[in-house]
Amino acid sequence: MSDVNELSILVGKYEKHMFVCTGTRCSPGAGGTLYPILKKKLEERGLYRAETKGPVKRSQSPCLGICKGGPIVLVYPEGVWYGGVSPEMLDRIIDEHLIGGKPVREYLFHVLARE
Repeated sequence: MSDVNELSILVGKYEKHMFVCTGTRCSPGAGGTLYPILKKKLEERGLYRAETKGPVKRSQSPCLGICKGGPIVLVYPEGVWYGGVSPEMLDRIIDEHLIGGKPVREYLFHVLARE
């Protein structure tokens, strides 16, 4: 097993983590199409650089367990779930939520409860 510090370096430092459901049950093919578009939009704003790992990390998941209303995008650390996300919606999510710090209320369908 690798040293924990070595694994931490591989992950890098980031402020937000975006997950895109790329499964086929909630939106056949749409999540898989959205994932590379997200990368391009983040790069355009200087938020994603593969060589430096940040400040936004993006990951794809074959299933986020909803299986309806996709493509679904999940943003951490806030735990904000967005549904039916289009490339145009990504612009507002990135600009208003990631950069501006305020989730786009009309696109979200769930926020994780915090104590």
